[in-house]
Amino acid sequence: MDLGKHHFPESLGNAMNLERRRKPYSATSASSSQSSKASLVMAFVSCLAWLYVAGRLWQDAGNRVLLSNLFQKNSRNVPRVVTVDDKLMKLGCKELGRNIVEAEMDLTLAKSQGKRFRASWMPRGDALRKLEEKGVVIRFVIGRSPNRGDSLDRNVDVESRETKDFLILDSHEEAHDELPKKAKYFFSSAVEKWDADFYVKVDDDININIDALIEILQSHRDRSGAYLGCMKSGVVITEEGKQWYEPDWWKFGDGKSYFRHATGSLIILSKSLARYININSASLKTYAHDDTSVGSWIMGLGATYVDDDRLCCGSSVQDKVCSRA
Repeated sequence: MDLGKHHFPESLGNAMNLERRRKPYSATSASSSQSSKASLVMAFVSCLAWLYVAGRLWQDAGNRVLLSNLFQKNSRNVPRVVTVDDKLMKLGCKELGRNIVEAEMDLTLAKSQGKRFRASWMPRGDALRKLEEKGVVIRFVIGRSPNRGDSLDRNVDVESRETKDFLILDSHEEAHDELPKKAKYFFSSAVEKWDADFYVKVDDDININIDALIEILQSHRDRSGAYLGCMKSGVVITEEGKQWYEPDWWKFGDGKSYFRHATGSLIILSKSLARYININSASLKTYAHDDTSVGSWIMGLGATYVDDDRLCCGSSVQDKVCSRA
């Protein structure tokens, strides 16, 4: 700033000039000093913050590397994700299950050959053909081996050609826990193969008085939609592992009681009911047991239930048509 231009006395002007120069200079110097300190503090704080963030990032990066190394190291020892079949194979259960099914298949075939079934009441040879001439067809029902085409299947085919008294369910795999499906396939296949008034499912441990059974069936020939048997209900078993356990127990309400159905030893359906099963086979639900499964299919239809004590194979009725072998 040049104050000489305002014509102040030189001494006074110089004094004022010096004073004015000094004051601004002092103020500016203090302000600059404070600003410098503040800048240094901010820079220091920023530096600390940067060092802190950088340290955390470095630490996190180190942790990630450490975790990655541990994961790669441990992953070599972690078994791969396995399926249920893999686990069963590892435990030997799958092979055991196959052996059980094959044993059941052998047992079923053996029953067809032994006194328990054929030699007890089922006619053979000429007697079977004469019975068929009267309109009564009797067949031993069997499915296929889980290993299609193996020796079990071949034995069944050979015996079927020799005896001509088999109904082979090609679409069914023979196994004890598949009996409900076997019942469905039986009724469906039988109604396609034979045009009959009634279709009868009999357990292989039951002896039948054929003449007495024919007499009962003839007395109901005029009934459409007849469902015959030893009718029962019974408690639904809800505890897994117990005999007769029902996996779908929760569907049977709070009382956990089965609907009315014919006991599995002897189930008789008229043609219309058998045809219903045949037509709707793919969508019919099966439960744990064959008798309750059949009963569930019939329950929603306008069927005529016939509860006949003579069809109760375990009863002490004198004129009953069946008994346990």
